[in-house]
Amino acid sequence: MDLGIIGNCAVSALIDPAGVINWYCLPRFDGDPVFHGLLGHGTGRPDDGTFKVELDGCHTTEQSYLPNTATLRTVLRGASGAVEIIDFCPRFEARGRSFRPQMLIRQVRPLEGAPRVRLCIRPGFEWGTVRPEITRGSSHVRFIGPDQVIRLTTDAPLDHVLDERLINLDQEISFVLGPDETLSDSPQHIARDFCDQTTRYWRRWVQRLAIPLEWQEAVIRAAITLKLCSYEPTGGIIAAMTTSLPEAPNSTRNWDYRYCWVRDALFTVRALNSLAATRTLENYFQWLMNLVADAKGGHIQPVLGVGLETELTECFAEGLQGYRGMGPVRVGNQAFEHFQHDTYGNIILGAAPAFFDERLFMNTGQAAFEHLEALGEQAWLLHDQPDAGLWELRSRSRIHTSSSLMCWAACDRLGKIAAHLRLAPRARHWEERAAVIRAKILERAWSEDRQSFVESFEGNTLDASVLLMGEVGFLPPDDPRFVATVEALSATLGRGPFMLRYEEADDFGVPEVGFNLCAFWRVDALTRIGRKDEARELFEALLAARSPLGLMSEDTSFATGEAWGNFPQTYSMAGIINGAMRLSRSWEAEL
Repeated sequence: MDLGIIGNCAVSALIDPAGVINWYCLPRFDGDPVFHGLLGHGTGRPDDGTFKVELDGCHTTEQSYLPNTATLRTVLRGASGAVEIIDFCPRFEARGRSFRPQMLIRQVRPLEGAPRVRLCIRPGFEWGTVRPEITRGSSHVRFIGPDQVIRLTTDAPLDHVLDERLINLDQEISFVLGPDETLSDSPQHIARDFCDQTTRYWRRWVQRLAIPLEWQEAVIRAAITLKLCSYEPTGGIIAAMTTSLPEAPNSTRNWDYRYCWVRDALFTVRALNSLAATRTLENYFQWLMNLVADAKGGHIQPVLGVGLETELTECFAEGLQGYRGMGPVRVGNQAFEHFQHDTYGNIILGAAPAFFDERLFMNTGQAAFEHLEALGEQAWLLHDQPDAGLWELRSRSRIHTSSSLMCWAACDRLGKIAAHLRLAPRARHWEERAAVIRAKILERAWSEDRQSFVESFEGNTLDASVLLMGEVGFLPPDDPRFVATVEALSATLGRGPFMLRYEEADDFGVPEVGFNLCAFWRVDALTRIGRKDEARELFEALLAARSPLGLMSEDTSFATGEAWGNFPQTYSMAGIINGAMRLSRSWEAEL
């Protein structure tokens, strides 16, 4: 899936190799896609839902990020000349606060020759079912929808923009697409100034990362991408920017990932924390503590909106055809109704570093700990009860090993936090509960027949999620049962460098593609058990499966190497960082 992402931690857009903006949701990540061409043209013309700069006779395209930024550069080349497009969402510090408006900016300039271009700007509303009413001013166009208005301010001739006429591009033109507000300066001045400040912001942010010696480019791109998936106004972190990109061709495994799963967010904050990018953790901790307070000690659903919305009712956007015509297009996610008992462990694991990291100035004392204890009580009550599991199965319920494992992690980490806070009786209490859960997992999730930990208590099928035993510290890496599990899973679920999630058919049949995160889990597990050379080889192969811009979606086809699933997937990008941090040669050993 060859798409570039731009964003500013409030909004984001996806751009194809020809410079077409084909995904842009407003007013935030989970909003109405005013550019929806990625999922079809809706009820309009074929180009509806896109923002195109078409070079007459274009035969070659090039695309790259400005180094260490979230600013995308696209070059179109044709017989008449070449055009450069710079795309970004403004992001920098201004007046003592973060400036991240609901805005994207395009700069289009001639590079060579006398290029002729056609400008095609066709937003839509209500998931492709409503064409906007258009009004115009001296240098702007207003696109009016039922619930929102967006304004395009430009120094390009408005007549030619609206008529989509071929024009000679003999000088730079700028487009500022944002709220229905008057700009304080000319579009060109705003575009250049905001581009300079945004470039400086990202390069300074990258300079502060504690990156490994090897695979620096891959880690930097993954880190920027993970940060772009954080919604800073609230601290929530989305799983991916998109909805309904199928996990496999015509599989109908089309889901909306524009929400905050506490599980996915945990992987994001842990990966960024390993690079010393702590601000995302601080914001996410506040999001988590609001979630915990809202729950009042009761059930916590596994996925919420970035604003802590609890109702994510799933429906279909009937007006859109789907990615490559492969519908359905889903809005919302039924998983908000699920009982997934690993949720409590994921929350506590996500919050725990805040109690130990003295760089952070947050309220992480005894009161915050007591709020988390309410989640620990839920983990204790539910550790051996059936649920939908990590993979959110919709038609069956079991006592999933991964869910019980995370309930153990909840109790284990509460014990460690209590000890750190010098609350000795509470530490013993949670340590004892963790020991009980651990004993049950060792007894009921181990299969002598498979010589592996299995998917569920008393089960007999393999599931890659049990590899998390190594990451959360459930077993030492040299434990023979963990080593045997890594070998069994690799032999059964491995497909070259890729991995299936599980071997058993689910609600939609047997999985057809590799789930990228599972492949990174295998890399981590192999490294832990001392098979570092094998892990490096697999890691390099996984990096080769990234898009030309260094991004990854959720899944990869074994047969073709093609990317599938929602994009960019935070799980996968976190896997890149974790693998590089674990496998890289040390700076001290080399320099």
